[in-house]
Amino acid sequence: MDAVEELLERNRLWAQRVKESDPDLFSALARRQTPEFLWIGCADSRVSASQITDLPPGRMFVHRNVANIAVPSDLSCMTVLQFAISVLGIRHIIVCGHYGCGGVQAAMSDEDHGPIDDWLNNIRHVHRVHARVVEGASDPREAFDRLCELNVIEQVRNVAATTVVRNASAQGFEITVYGWIFDIKSGKLKKLCRHRPGAADPEIDPEAPSALQSLG
Repeated sequence: MDAVEELLERNRLWAQRVKESDPDLFSALARRQTPEFLWIGCADSRVSASQITDLPPGRMFVHRNVANIAVPSDLSCMTVLQFAISVLGIRHIIVCGHYGCGGVQAAMSDEDHGPIDDWLNNIRHVHRVHARVVEGASDPREAFDRLCELNVIEQVRNVAATTVVRNASAQGFEITVYGWIFDIKSGKLKKLCRHRPGAADPEIDPEAPSALQSLG
């Protein structure tokens, strides 16, 4: 059995297991989706939203791209955001990055990476804005971690500032945007910040690294 055929076989076995544990799940999903969360995350293969949160199908609406960037110029991300809020009625948005992010690492280097460098300029902007925090790290590894975290916080800020979210808030819908980061080494998620409805800036979580506390 080749690799692609193995995927189909694994799907068959998965569908069988799910149906045995919850006979009505697929028929319910076929009628409609009612997810509670929108996840804006990195396309990295190690960071699967539903898997690391242990959620069944139908609970998480997902948008992923290189380095979990959410900017108004990305029509795909903005379309997902609008659909999530206006059509699906989602009120909880999670922006999740991860340590060891290749996109963030590439943005920190001076090498030419081709067309993706235009995309990575979004992270270089975050680096410039928070140069004091990144360059104040004790070593290159810590600086890398800080930029991964700062990128999440800035994307939370971006999401909260979009026309879609601001218009929804003006109509009385309480949209909360959360910033999390995934530690691949431990398999655990960490809270970084939260943007409450009506707030001017994200609120840094008390458990976030001390270097980030001055941002709150």
